[in-house]
Amino acid sequence: MPVIAPGSTIGILGGGQLGRMMAMAAAQLGYSVHIYAPEADSVAAEVSAAFTRAPFHDRDALAAFAAQCDVVTYEFENVPVAPLTALGAVPLRANARALEIAQDRLAEKNFITRLGGTAAPFCELDDEAGLQAAIAAVGAPGILKTRRDGYDGKGQWRIMAPGDANEMCVPPIPMLYEGFVRFEAEFSVILVRSLAGQVRFWDSAANVHVNGILSRCTVPGGATVMAQVPAARRLAERVATELDYVGVLTLEFFATANGPVFNEMAPRVHNSGHWTIEGAITSQFENHVRAICGLPLGDCGLRVPGAVMENLIGTTAEEALPILNDPSAHLHLYGKGEAREGRKMGHVTRLVLDEAVAARAEGPA
Repeated sequence: MPVIAPGSTIGILGGGQLGRMMAMAAAQLGYSVHIYAPEADSVAAEVSAAFTRAPFHDRDALAAFAAQCDVVTYEFENVPVAPLTALGAVPLRANARALEIAQDRLAEKNFITRLGGTAAPFCELDDEAGLQAAIAAVGAPGILKTRRDGYDGKGQWRIMAPGDANEMCVPPIPMLYEGFVRFEAEFSVILVRSLAGQVRFWDSAANVHVNGILSRCTVPGGATVMAQVPAARRLAERVATELDYVGVLTLEFFATANGPVFNEMAPRVHNSGHWTIEGAITSQFENHVRAICGLPLGDCGLRVPGAVMENLIGTTAEEALPILNDPSAHLHLYGKGEAREGRKMGHVTRLVLDEAVAARAEGPA
């Protein structure tokens, strides 16, 4: 397959911090990056060679953007699929099918279960009557979710008891009701797949969420997580193969008494892989660039015994700067304007250089 050589232009759909870190990795390998996003204040555009500001539904703008790119990727899985035909012959990696499945929670869960994965019990619904039936079928507690456009806890409502549904006004859009999963830990499997079908995995981090937003990732992930990683990786590789996927792919899991339970899929680089910038031999961002351009994949192994990544949520730059007093800390600020509740303003990765400390950080089995 032809290599897209350094000096070429990579188009990125979406202008957030994932695009920013991807653009920085691409520049290191000699590529130019062209950002396409509807927002004027793109933090990815700040570190890129070109920026097209236009709606994702604007086919003419997409066609003009594609004409200036050699390959296109995305940092955001809610890019509308239908207008992407305007990209024409310019390759989109990963492909549009991965986007279609990841954008619809029902399609995603049906896809995963067809491939042999286990998901939380769920029912689809369209109205309040459907919610009552779903609670009767699945039980409570549970979570009502929009089928589309939800992330970082958005588009989700907890239902702790059947009576809670009586006070809810269900939006007139396709929804999904999921039963709670009893789990011992949360973790993600992040892989990269090349154009030739080679697959490599990073170590799986144990993830902690607060209010539906990822707060902390710890690598190694601990004995509970490590015991369930092999089965989770087998499923993730089946997903990547079925989709003929190219690039970085993330699957999130719950570690339960009965094995890994699938939670969500993200067809892109992922927040739980930010630790790889300093902690892995090749970061998720560099390997994504390598994969979509047809270059050899880099080693995904740890370069240190361990790492802890924490998101800086609602933290101003002034509040974050004292972190630099810790010599083990690697601070990443995304250049966003206003710091507000629930907004990811940056992250910090602390490397664990002592193997004994890393082993203790794994926690109990």
